[in-house]
Amino acid sequence: MTTAILVIDMQNGFIHENGSLPSQGLGLPDVPAVIAENVALLSAARDIGLPVVYTRHVFRPDFVEAPPAMLATLPMDPPPLVRGSWDADIHDSLAAHPEDAIIDKSRYDAFLYTDLETVLRGLGVTRLLVTGVVTSICVESTVRSGQQRDFEMLVASDCCSAPEQFHQPALEVMAATFAEVAPWRELVERHLTPAAEVAQPA
Repeated sequence: MTTAILVIDMQNGFIHENGSLPSQGLGLPDVPAVIAENVALLSAARDIGLPVVYTRHVFRPDFVEAPPAMLATLPMDPPPLVRGSWDADIHDSLAAHPEDAIIDKSRYDAFLYTDLETVLRGLGVTRLLVTGVVTSICVESTVRSGQQRDFEMLVASDCCSAPEQFHQPALEVMAATFAEVAPWRELVERHLTPAAEVAQPA
């Protein structure tokens, strides 16, 4: 079974203090700790040769592809997450390597209207270890969608963030039906160590 790390929307606009959302009072909890855990996970994943795939939530400057309901909730001054802008870039501490795949999306579900599934099938991926933001929105939407496409879904609970009232309930919903949810080190120990791989059914 081939596992990939799927890093969802860890962009300046969401997690940098000067990003479009945090700068307008829409920051997320525990961001420094979540960034640090993502950095540690990505280092461990690359050490064992796992593919890494990033998503970026981006829009054209005229926001033509943005759903109306999303436009109604986004602060638009300055315009957030514009394709090619600093705001839309992945946070520097989590910057993609040349061999990593980057998937741009305009919907919460990273599979919807993108080539994410094609890329994963091409890499031979059957299991995803998911991190990122926002736990209850883009992470949960993508995890549900991946599970319905027959990927085995793992969610690194310490590598995600959402407002406090939504974060834990979203993890519980995903754990009930759609994914295995645990801190990333536990997931790596269960699934990605040599002993875990040997224990997997043929």
